[in-house]
Amino acid sequence: MIIKEKTELPPSEKFIKVVVDIERKILAYGCELHVDCADELIQDGSSGGDLWGANVYPDTGRIDFVSLINIRPAAGNRTMEIQSEEIKNAVEMVIRDLSVLSE
Repeated sequence: MIIKEKTELPPSEKFIKVVVDIERKILAYGCELHVDCADELIQDGSSGGDLWGANVYPDTGRIDFVSLINIRPAAGNRTMEIQSEEIKNAVEMVIRDLSVLSE
């Protein structure tokens, strides 16, 4: 499901996989795999280079920046975790702007 405006994420879920388009400032969530959410965003017009995966824990508001789609050696990200603080901040900003989370 693509989110373009403030939405409450399902609080009953332990964690939710999300993919954020840091350029368009939208996200997709609710997919079994991050790549499925990425595909949904690409079909909506996103560019793959702008997409980053994370996991959101609705009950605590915690975000971790780990996903297989984040492994991009050509972009300087050689691990599943987003290495760039700038990209992490951009991903977190979109998630917090579009999601109702506990703090």
